[in-house]
Amino acid sequence: MGLAAKLRSWSQELTAYFIYTLLIATLGPLLFGYHLAELNAPQEVITCAKKTITTAAGKSRQPSASLSLSISGLPQCIPMNTAQIGLVSSMFTLGGLIGALAAGPLAARYGRLVAMRANTVLLALGPVAEALAPNIGVLAAGRWVSGLGAGVAVVVVPIYISETAPPREKGFFGAFTQIMTNMGIFTTQLLGYFLSRGQLWRVILAVAGMVAVAQFVGLLFVVDSPAWQADHGDPRQARANLKRIRGPNVDVNSEVAAWRVQPAAADGTEEEEQQTLLGNSDGSPQRSGDRPTTPAKHDQAPALGILGVLRSPTQRPAIVAVVMVMLAQQLCGINSIVMYGVSLLADLLASNSALLNILVSILNVVATTGFAPLADVLGRKTVILASIAGMAVSSVLLGLGIRSSIPVLSAVSVLLFVASFAFGLGPVPFILASELVGPEAVGATQSWALAANWISTFIVAQFFPVVNERLGKGVVYFVFAALAAAFFLFISYFVPETKGKKDADEVWGRPPRRED
Repeated sequence: MGLAAKLRSWSQELTAYFIYTLLIATLGPLLFGYHLAELNAPQEVITCAKKTITTAAGKSRQPSASLSLSISGLPQCIPMNTAQIGLVSSMFTLGGLIGALAAGPLAARYGRLVAMRANTVLLALGPVAEALAPNIGVLAAGRWVSGLGAGVAVVVVPIYISETAPPREKGFFGAFTQIMTNMGIFTTQLLGYFLSRGQLWRVILAVAGMVAVAQFVGLLFVVDSPAWQADHGDPRQARANLKRIRGPNVDVNSEVAAWRVQPAAADGTEEEEQQTLLGNSDGSPQRSGDRPTTPAKHDQAPALGILGVLRSPTQRPAIVAVVMVMLAQQLCGINSIVMYGVSLLADLLASNSALLNILVSILNVVATTGFAPLADVLGRKTVILASIAGMAVSSVLLGLGIRSSIPVLSAVSVLLFVASFAFGLGPVPFILASELVGPEAVGATQSWALAANWISTFIVAQFFPVVNERLGKGVVYFVFAALAAAFFLFISYFVPETKGKKDADEVWGRPPRRED
């Protein structure tokens, strides 16, 4: 489809209400990115190594109103060594792991909207504890609670987007999970550059709670996933909500047919029932997968839990594929830059390392947004492989730049590293979990995928500072390059392409089925 045709298609399918629901829902992933990077810029101020990051020698400026901000009863900073810094950073990922495992079943049982609304409580409470932390224990606990909320968000929101986005643009809008994550990273890096002095670092941590409150208010005006509602006994309301999302003049019969519920229950009119049973508005027969749709009451397989998908021989290959792609997303090293980039490059770039990280965050947002349509054009697998190859080459160059103390090579390599990640490995893994399995397994699969993601994020967050220090600065990037090569080979041979495939059966070359 050409650009002009795609724009015409979008103008017919996109409504202001859909854009609103998309932006409000993705405030959850935004907070995931925000918390992921919130300690990067102010790390040396929080740990008492410096009073401000904007002076190369670590000497503070003359006292000013912003620098002299003091909160009664709270210390200006919290002394931490390298291992303690890693612990505080990684507590966020441990909370995220628990949240990710719990989110799929909760969202499947109570609905995507209920899960997102309840989750705003966690996303608000965590930052309160972080901002008012008097010691390492409270700061780590706050990070853990924030991680719980972020873990839920990055499981539920991609499912919600997949079930509410126009069918032909699921790849593009699915990338908004990563786009908003990058926006969160950029926001905290920008605030960190200006507020990493005195006790203003506490303001950086508190802002996330304000965003969570704004999301809760915004979600009061958002409808639940129509697909989930139809699957849980309310097809009439599901159709009404779908019409609200798509607009009153859009034909939603093909989407309603894919729910596999009794058409009369979905629309309540004999005319539309006949139209849904007999064909689309263009006269072509309705399809659900490869089967004509003449359902009785419900043709949906029962939902599988997180253990059920592992026991299912049909779903197990998809679980392995999704988990490995998620491991690749983190173990190729992106969070070494997101979480520790300022301190990593401080010796080479002095105070400019904070500015470089702002530039990296901007590049991440722009590149992820610009590259998002490529998953629908080139294919999911193609862009992931190209992305991993680019990260492997950039890792080698970055290691050489740091080891040889070449600032220009190090800076350019960081930019190439982040751009390669944004090309495919950033956004596409969040899309795959909903395309490699059927609707009965998507929640549990998303939980396993994000559990793998959080575990690998924990490994990087906890051990990168120590490993980088023990091996010598820069050597760890040769390790990341080797891991990228291994993931490239695995994905090349064992992960199928999902672009243009109607359902999981077609992706894996299976005959259409009703259930496992």
